Amino acid sequence: MSTPHVLLGLLAGGTKHGYDLKRAHDERLPQARPLAYGQVYATLGRLVRDGLVAPAGQERLAGPDRTAYALTEEGRDALDLWLSTVEPPMPHVNSTLFAKVVVALLVADVTRARTYLIAQRRAHTDRLRELTALKTNPTATVDDVVAADYAIAHLDADLRWLHTTLDRVADWHREVHR
Repeated sequence: MSTPHVLLGLLAGGTKHGYDLKRAHDERLPQARPLAYGQVYATLGRLVRDGLVAPAGQERLAGPDRTAYALTEEGRDALDLWLSTVEPPMPHVNSTLFAKVVVALLVADVTRARTYLIAQRRAHTDRLRELTALKTNPTATVDDVVAADYAIAHLDADLRWLHTTLDRVADWHREVHR
């Protein structure tokens, strides 16, 4: 995920403080990893440095001064470019799940690989149930449902891979022990 571009997108609706940006990020991307306040402010510092956002005033409520930030014209252009650029499909498999299975097979521990695949399939199925329940919750927002749909599609793909790999591991085990 491109945190700077997400923050630019959140600022496209108007000026916001760092606290408001963090809260908006976590609400609008409910299945994404929540942002830390330090990450928000460090990113805002880089966006200001690069001329993509500008401080738009300060106010003091009950605590320290809060600086509001606004999108600059350069920031709007950068956001428009990012939104119009097609993301290429990932060229490499970069998954801990995949790596664990390959390493278990590499050390010729078929039992460990099968046990891991079965446990992982169970964890994926449990998460799939949680996300499906979230989608049917009457209080679910559009953001919740869109995020759940995205996660469900990825879990479904992983589950299909887990099933296929379990079959392949069983075939490989039979072949080796013939």
